[in-house]
Amino acid sequence: MNKGTILLAAGGTGGHLFPAAALAQELNRRGYDVELATDMRAEKYGGDFPARAIHRIPSATLTSRSPLAVAATFTRLGFGYAGALRMLMKLKPAAVIGFGGYPTLPPIIAARTLRIPTAIHEQNAVMGRANRLLSRFVDKIGLSFMPTKLLGPEAEAKARQTGIPVRDAVLKFRDVPYAAPDANSRLLLLVFGGSQGARFFSEALPPALLNLPAPMRARITLVQQAREEDLAELREAYRAAGITAHLAAFFRDLPERIATSHLVVARAGASTVAELTTIGRPCLLVPLPHALDNDQLENATRLQEAGGGWCERQSELSTERLVELLAALLSSPERLAEAAEKAHAMATPDAVARLADLVGDLVKSKE
Repeated sequence: MNKGTILLAAGGTGGHLFPAAALAQELNRRGYDVELATDMRAEKYGGDFPARAIHRIPSATLTSRSPLAVAATFTRLGFGYAGALRMLMKLKPAAVIGFGGYPTLPPIIAARTLRIPTAIHEQNAVMGRANRLLSRFVDKIGLSFMPTKLLGPEAEAKARQTGIPVRDAVLKFRDVPYAAPDANSRLLLLVFGGSQGARFFSEALPPALLNLPAPMRARITLVQQAREEDLAELREAYRAAGITAHLAAFFRDLPERIATSHLVVARAGASTVAELTTIGRPCLLVPLPHALDNDQLENATRLQEAGGGWCERQSELSTERLVELLAALLSSPERLAEAAEKAHAMATPDAVARLADLVGDLVKSKE
């Protein structure tokens, strides 16, 4: 029986779209139709999004406080609001759920105008700017972490901890046990990040791996996500260092690659942390520096405090320090196994069910 349509609104990056996709899969199983409102950046991540339709809504991020920049941002958001109003009046969704990023502003505010039930989900340990703005308007809020920084008292009263929903492709590997490397086996190292993370790792990893002890270097099989423009130079650097490397700009089978790795080196976006803990793999996290509100540093710190991995600030991660860390971790299967176990214990594998329950309660409360 069809229960109606739910519109999901998300910024066009993987960090926003992956948890939205997880919720879409669960809502589809529960009898809802799902549509997505996002921006043009979603082309890279949203091609397989489980939605009946995908709507591109004009939006903009406030990147400067100059009067011209502010005026341009709000003009574009105004066009987005008008487009979202037209879309919602035609679609008549039972609820609109936002996942952060400025593209969520027009659909959520338009839904509020039309008295359509609304909720937002915050993936990080710090409330994002768009979600902070929207938190005063929406009916319900789903949180990944308790406590969540910068969550106001009024918003806290309508918040519920759900955890970070992960896609079926990730949950599929939830029960795959971690197999620590033995003294003679291959060392499977996985490295990935967003565009800025990929660039940093492409610069930092080759000299660090080159300076590892030769016997350890010979055992490494590296899988690394890198920017398209860096691939040729990286391949040559690893070939010269005698390191077996598999490189690509994007891995669609990333959950499986996480599951088969001995150690993951990555940024600390919320979706990354959720996938690493759901599958349960030890990780060296390098939070994106200068990120608004230090959300990645908060995410990585929570994981390190629980013993599920290690957090290193990029500003302090010299080649010598990275060599020291990699050598120590890759030569200590016991430490890796312990971190894998603790990371696994941090996960909320029923997060997507909890968030879908929140949506169901939201819809029922307005019937």
